[in-house]
Amino acid sequence: MALTKEDRVKTVYGGGGHVVILGAGASIAATKRNPELNVNQLPSMDNFVEIVGLTDIFKLLPNNLKANNFEELYSKLHKNNPRSDKIVEIEKRVYEYFNRMKLSNEATIYDYIVLSLRPKDLIATFNWDPFLFQAFNRNGKIADMPRLSFLHGNVAIGYSKEDKRCGPAGWYNKATGNYYKPTKLLYPVHQKNYIQDEFINIQWERVKYWLDLDSTRRITIFGYGAPKTDVEAITLMNDAYGTASKRNMEQFEIIDIKPEKEVLKTWKGFIHSHHYDYCTDYFKSSLAYNPRRTSESYYQHNLPFTFGEAFSESNPVPSNFKTLDELWDWHKDLIEAENEWKKKHPDAEL
Repeated sequence: MALTKEDRVKTVYGGGGHVVILGAGASIAATKRNPELNVNQLPSMDNFVEIVGLTDIFKLLPNNLKANNFEELYSKLHKNNPRSDKIVEIEKRVYEYFNRMKLSNEATIYDYIVLSLRPKDLIATFNWDPFLFQAFNRNGKIADMPRLSFLHGNVAIGYSKEDKRCGPAGWYNKATGNYYKPTKLLYPVHQKNYIQDEFINIQWERVKYWLDLDSTRRITIFGYGAPKTDVEAITLMNDAYGTASKRNMEQFEIIDIKPEKEVLKTWKGFIHSHHYDYCTDYFKSSLAYNPRRTSESYYQHNLPFTFGEAFSESNPVPSNFKTLDELWDWHKDLIEAENEWKKKHPDAEL
């Protein structure tokens, strides 16, 4: 007999794991639905110079250092002179631009994302904007949040070398008094040297650990195109995840507006046979169909003889919530069921 939505809400398992990797497309989707409050436009690498306000610097560059793509431009400048006044000014303006960004006060896709997962899950982002951290903070008041990893640095996150810990950029650790220094954002595109930066290395080690876990059963890529220029990132992910043939029980999910054939070509090394899902809309993803129960839905569907009915009903979150209160109220029953589970399993990870 198929399980109902009510069963889906009340059924909580320990263990399992879901890794969600966010690229620029996730922030673009979020701000398209709920416009950002201060800056109003997320730049792409092709219009970055104009949008962020670097045109005056660009005009002064010799032709051999110019490039239409910002990553290429920065790489040329860095190779020419990594300590030039122009490099310093560009890094300053980029940081200031993204640091001004603020998530809408309405219920955004980022709020939906952080509420869809639990501490056994990980969200890793390539984005510089502060949206993920802002959503994490305001939704952490009502539910246990997933773990986070910032793979290219982030304007909201600082790092204390003394404490080997992250915290809000510009703040001080209450216990030690040590400063959370803002993290570096820009690296030369052809040689980003992630592992040479202590903070970035820690962020990547976390992702590699989660991808390598036997308990990780779902991977979702949202709006990240795995650009050819970022060879090191893909290599690190590949090494941690292993070959598709060795991960034949995992379900790989892609949320992207690009055509299915195109994204499948990009991620073919991660997908075993037909074990993938593709959609162009967050609200058609596993995160939205079974929020906070993505692992439970995986186990029940793929291992029905052990975990229950393969045709269990999903519990999709409505996409039309305007306020955070509406979103929080809808998640209340899910969170209450988790709290009851924790009382019975105080030492287990939720």
